[in-house]
Amino acid sequence: MGQPDRNLTNIDAPSAYRDRIASMDEEGKRIWIFPRKPSGRFYNARTWFSYLLLAIMFSGPFITIHGRPLLLLNIMERKFIILGMAFWPQDSYIFVLATLTFIVGIILFTVVFGRLFCGWACPQTIFLEMVFRKIEYRIDGNANQQRKLSEQAWNASKIFKRILKHSIFFALSFVIGNTFLAYIIGKDELFKIITEPVSAHATGFSFMLIFSFLFYYVFAFFREQACTQVCPYGRFQSVLLDDQSIVVAYDFIRGEQRGNPKKNPTEELGDCIDCNQCVEVCPTGIDIRNGTQLECVNCTACIDACDTVMDKVKKPRGLVRYDSFEGIEKGKRLGLNFRNVGYSAILFGLIVFFFLLLISRSDVESTILRSYGTLYQEAGNNHFTNLYTVRVLNKTFDELPIRLDLLEPEGSLTMIGSDLKIAGQDKSEGAFFVDLSGDLLKGMETRLKIGIYSGDRLLETVKTSFMGPRK
Repeated sequence: MGQPDRNLTNIDAPSAYRDRIASMDEEGKRIWIFPRKPSGRFYNARTWFSYLLLAIMFSGPFITIHGRPLLLLNIMERKFIILGMAFWPQDSYIFVLATLTFIVGIILFTVVFGRLFCGWACPQTIFLEMVFRKIEYRIDGNANQQRKLSEQAWNASKIFKRILKHSIFFALSFVIGNTFLAYIIGKDELFKIITEPVSAHATGFSFMLIFSFLFYYVFAFFREQACTQVCPYGRFQSVLLDDQSIVVAYDFIRGEQRGNPKKNPTEELGDCIDCNQCVEVCPTGIDIRNGTQLECVNCTACIDACDTVMDKVKKPRGLVRYDSFEGIEKGKRLGLNFRNVGYSAILFGLIVFFFLLLISRSDVESTILRSYGTLYQEAGNNHFTNLYTVRVLNKTFDELPIRLDLLEPEGSLTMIGSDLKIAGQDKSEGAFFVDLSGDLLKGMETRLKIGIYSGDRLLETVKTSFMGPRK
């Protein structure tokens, strides 16, 4: 592709990482990263975990609960379905609390576990490292072969490999884009866009192409720049991480001074033989030995590479490992402490609180108001009536017969016309009178509690006020 080939930037200039990110040169131009194919226990574990997440993601739009999608986020039509439950704009408080829980969760998770999410569960990392790069290794070969292919003149072999690779990349991007689109518009609407004429779904087809080209550009060209240039998470590290945060770290106590004992037999050297294998496999081009950097996504490729070298030179594994700065500097063993347990408990509590909100959400949203512009009416025998309007939103997918009953204080509630019957995902309005004895009135305003029933099941309790004469 003609990209500059400098995967070992930090070796050429050991302090350059302080001035610029590893994928940019001194002039601000892109340095194309050619990472060597990783292998090892962490890479194998991440591979199987990514397969699980990919299976969940691609099957998600087709999983239904009682005939309803598992997840649907139709922003344009303001139609949201989570875990088979429909959500309306009236449920915005749940989304606000979910957003706050997510933000606080990110902070707590990062403070304790660093960028574990980035390396193991982020869609960008999973698709790039576990799907697109694997295909690239199959077609273009390992890092050195990719460099040679990039630098060589265009010939039949290079043209064939480029067409094959980018055709597969675009086909995969098309599938990924359509899967994400299915989460927005639903699988049924997506199938209509695919099977019916383009003219019948011009807008949907346009979004289909936009998503496809966007994912193709990100995974074929933009790549690690999405993590280092666009995603703010890496830059948040500087304020979220501390000396006790668990990160992918180089044991500088054990490793320094670097050097090959065969070439320097008289020097007292650390365990790091300066083989640069940790740099060669890094998908963002950094040298983990320089410490935690914003480009590091905690992908563990450097851990596997270093462990392999340590096995060959017959030294203990873990020169690069999951640890905290304090653990390396003071030799503290990585484990649970009060801080980690406390933060993890708070994070778990926030998640539980969010799911409790989901499952405790009412099936209806009711609004009861005293009829505008009306006063109380005397009904005789020291009884007074108020006229009310009621609006009920049915959040379920099933038709609900709605009945209103006065719970507090003792009195009577009479609907004008018949009881409400509301279709699924619909709303209805009605009016009713409330009749109270004057002995129960507490001045000009008396609090009422009205129950919203479907059959014998109490769906919601609504509070309002009753206007009476001044005492």
